[in-house]
Amino acid sequence: MPRSPVVDRRLWSLFAIFLKLGLTSFGGPIAHLAYFHDEFVTRRQWLTARSYADVVALCQFLPGPASSQVGIAIGLSRAGFRGALVAWAGFTLPSALAMILFALGIAHHHTALPPGVLHGLKVVAVAVITQAVWGMARTLCPDMPRITLMVSMACVALVVPTAWSQLGVIIASAVLGVLLCKPPLNVERDSLPLSVSRRTGALSLGLFAVLLAGLPLLAKFYPNPTLLMIDAFYRVGSLVFGGGHVVLPLLQAEVVPPGWVNNDIFLAGYGAAQALPGPLFTFSAFLGAAMNTPPSGAPGGVICLLAIFTPSFLLVTGVLPYWEQLRRSPRMQAALCGINAGVVGLLLAALYQPVWTSAIRAPQDFALALCALVALMFWKLPPWLVVLTVGAVGGWLSV
Repeated sequence: MPRSPVVDRRLWSLFAIFLKLGLTSFGGPIAHLAYFHDEFVTRRQWLTARSYADVVALCQFLPGPASSQVGIAIGLSRAGFRGALVAWAGFTLPSALAMILFALGIAHHHTALPPGVLHGLKVVAVAVITQAVWGMARTLCPDMPRITLMVSMACVALVVPTAWSQLGVIIASAVLGVLLCKPPLNVERDSLPLSVSRRTGALSLGLFAVLLAGLPLLAKFYPNPTLLMIDAFYRVGSLVFGGGHVVLPLLQAEVVPPGWVNNDIFLAGYGAAQALPGPLFTFSAFLGAAMNTPPSGAPGGVICLLAIFTPSFLLVTGVLPYWEQLRRSPRMQAALCGINAGVVGLLLAALYQPVWTSAIRAPQDFALALCALVALMFWKLPPWLVVLTVGAVGGWLSV
């Protein structure tokens, strides 16, 4: 049956809207959510403010990139599953293509670049993550129990620096959140304008669980390089709470120790990602393209990009039918408060290892990072401008 021209026009319109956001949404996930609010609540009125807040709450609750998941949910509400795919593609492709191109240059021709440029990108990552830790801590850890939880989870992550310890931190934070945190009072809520059947949701959650459990087994018995990459990036996309900067320690633990990506290249790419609009999870495309072993290049970038975002599609589709009831549960709200504090702890640990220890080697490195932090926090310069000037130019001149 041929597709309706009306549906095609709706899909193209949806793609164009999200492509514009993918080209202009600088500033990280919190800024992305503000761009989305302006576009879909204020200008287009596709969602009420309360409905949008509930969609954001759902995506903050799920592991994965919150802003991308909000886009997927909005696309799902407008044009079904094709709408979700189109919305994700428009928002993700600009930064993903840029990261792949940057990886092809830095991985294969990095000796032609001034070493100060690469080091400057690592130094500016210190400032960006410091700003993120400070902003998240002020919002998500406003009282002594959550501050204590944040610091405790940071200590655990530093003492036991493994990928699976990240999951342990999240689980422990949820349990402690139920015990220690007082959930916010219930407020009046609008019904979510999203329609996915519970059967579809159950199938999506089942597929998510099968892949999460099955991919490590397949990779163990059939250690194909492509399968190993898919397993690693799917697992990261499934387990990282807080999105954005919090993905750093998980990806570092997956790709650096096995020798897939050099740690200097890893941090340089992460610093460059700050200069781009769109989701920070497109850093996965950089890592896939910069791999020391095949598949690498553009195919590796596409594989890793799809692997890390697949859990987001399955989780949004799977949890959405049950969210109306879950979001009213005081225990769920308390657990979410604990998880958020634990996420800040993970980010605090990542700020020290591997970011600080790899980038700050001399007093001039600290001075450069301090300048970048002041530019971000007090001068309110956009991250891309800070990266290009303080990071790249400042690092070049410091050599």
